[in-house]
Amino acid sequence: MPDVLDASPYDALLLLSFGGPEGPDDVVPFLENVTRGRGIPKERLKEVGQHYFLFGGVSPINDQNRALLDALRKDFAEHGLDLPVYWGNRNWAPYLTDTLREMVGDGRRRILVLATSAYASYSGCRQYRENLADALAALESEGLELPKIDKLRHYFNHPGFVEPMVDGVVRSLAELPEEVRDGAHIAFCTHSIPTTAADTSGPVEEHGDGGAYVRQHLDVAQVIADAVRERTGVDHPWQLVYQSRSGAPHIPWLEPDICDHLEEQQAAGVPAVVMAPIGFVSDHMEVLYDLDTEATAKAQELGLPVRRSATVGADPRFAAAVRDLVLERAGDERGQEVAPCALGALGASHNLCPVGCCPARAPRPAAAGADSPYA
Repeated sequence: MPDVLDASPYDALLLLSFGGPEGPDDVVPFLENVTRGRGIPKERLKEVGQHYFLFGGVSPINDQNRALLDALRKDFAEHGLDLPVYWGNRNWAPYLTDTLREMVGDGRRRILVLATSAYASYSGCRQYRENLADALAALESEGLELPKIDKLRHYFNHPGFVEPMVDGVVRSLAELPEEVRDGAHIAFCTHSIPTTAADTSGPVEEHGDGGAYVRQHLDVAQVIADAVRERTGVDHPWQLVYQSRSGAPHIPWLEPDICDHLEEQQAAGVPAVVMAPIGFVSDHMEVLYDLDTEATAKAQELGLPVRRSATVGADPRFAAAVRDLVLERAGDERGQEVAPCALGALGASHNLCPVGCCPARAPRPAAAGADSPYA
C-alpha cells in the first residue's frame, strides 16, 4: 500500500473546463452559451458551428476530460492521495453550478480547482474565476452552505506539463522525411487573444507588451527548444505563433497567424515545419480544426511538409504534475515550507491571483483570488 499523502485542508479537486457539444443538436445551444450577452444572431452561430459539424457535431474536449479524470483518479489512488475528483464545465454539461451543488451535497467544504488552461489571461484564468463566483452566488441564493474555493497556480512551466510536449516535438521531427528533418522550423502555437487582453494579463507589475501571456509562452517555448536540441543534437529555429482568432476584424489580436506563418516560412525556403500546440492542454476542436485541418491544408497547398505534435492530454506525467501541485498548495495552506517545481526563467506562478490580475473589460466578481467576495 502506498503511503498516505496529505491534501488537507482540501477535501476535493474540481476539474474545471470549457465544455463542448456532444452531438449535432448541441452545437448551436453550446455556441449560444459561449457567446451569451454578445447579441450574435443564430444564423451566424450556425456558420461558426460548421467547424463542429465537420466532426459530426462532436467536440473531443469532453472525452478528453473524461480521460484526464481517469488519469487523475488512477494516479491519486496509486500514490495514496485520498482526494475525490469532480468535473464541471463553463459552457456545457456537466455544468459548473450543478457540479458545485453536488460537491456541497457530498459535504465538500475546501475545494481546489484545476482549470484546463495553463497560462495567465482573462479567458484562461479570470473568466473561470468569474464563473466560480457566479456558481457560488447561485448556491448562495438556494440557501446552501458555500465551500471555500482555491485555484491551483498556472502550470505552464511544470515539468509534468512541459516534458510530454518535448517528447511530442521530438517524435514529430522524427516523422518528417530525413532530407528535411534537420532544417525543420518549430512553430509553437497558442490561442490568439486581443492585444489589449494580452497586455494586461498577469499581475499588474507584469502588464505591458504582451503581458504575462506572451512571456509565459515564450519561456516555455525556449525550454522546449533547448530540450529538443539536447535530445536531437540539432538547434531548430522556432517562433511563437497564434491561431483561432475570433471577433471583430478591427480589433488587434496577437499575430502572426499560423497560416500566414506557414506562407512566410515556405517563402523563406524553410524545408519543413513542426506545429507544436503548447497553448492547449488537449487535442480539442481548436487543435483538430485550426491545425490539423486548416493549417495542414495550407501547408499542402504550399508543398510544405508539416507535422503536428501532441498535446499533453491525459499523459501520466501531467496527472503526476497535478498531484504535485495539489500537495504543494496544501502544504502552503498548512503553513509549511514548500519548494514549487518549475522550469525556465520565470519560476513558479502565484498561488493567489492579486487585485488587477487579468482584468475584465467590465468588472465582475471573481472567486479564488485576492479580490474574491467569497473569502
